[in-house]
Amino acid sequence: MARYTGPMYRKSRRLGFSILENGKELSRKPYAPGIHGTARRKKASEYGIQLEEKQKVRFMYGLTEKQFARTFEKAAKMKGITGENLFKLLESRLDNIVYRMGLANTRRGARQLVGHGHILVNGVNVNIPSYTVKPGSTISVKEKALNHPAIKQALENTIARPAYVDFDIAKMSGTYVRYPERSELSADINESLIVEYYNR
Repeated sequence: MARYTGPMYRKSRRLGFSILENGKELSRKPYAPGIHGTARRKKASEYGIQLEEKQKVRFMYGLTEKQFARTFEKAAKMKGITGENLFKLLESRLDNIVYRMGLANTRRGARQLVGHGHILVNGVNVNIPSYTVKPGSTISVKEKALNHPAIKQALENTIARPAYVDFDIAKMSGTYVRYPERSELSADINESLIVEYYNR
């Protein structure tokens, strides 16, 4: 299955969850898309609830079905709680770190910056959005892209950054300080349902 490239607002309304994490998608129309969007929904089955929870996270991080399943398998083999390990792996993706540092307004924008070769990891050019960044790694903007209009605009729009990333605007460089704590991530996601979905 290919990566979803359609309108994110529509997908957010379908799931009843802000995929962009800013709540804008649901502020004007907090109901499902389409002419039957305001109608009462049928009660979802247990499988349906688990599937929806998995889709929330998959669309939020912009992964294909195969990528997400592979990431879950990796998380399941790690020590600790599988659901929290899944978030650690997803948050450690290069496109997500670029987004968290405020270099892009969305993860899609961050993926494009990485794919076009504008980002360096520890001084080395990396153009793979799914690249796993290790805590302590330095993320910086390539010299040629320092005046990139999309990056400038994103930095101007950035109000705050999570505590597990650090960024120096003057140097256009930041650090992935540590893995995030579960409490620092979305409370609207029940990762145990995702674990149940894959273990069914």
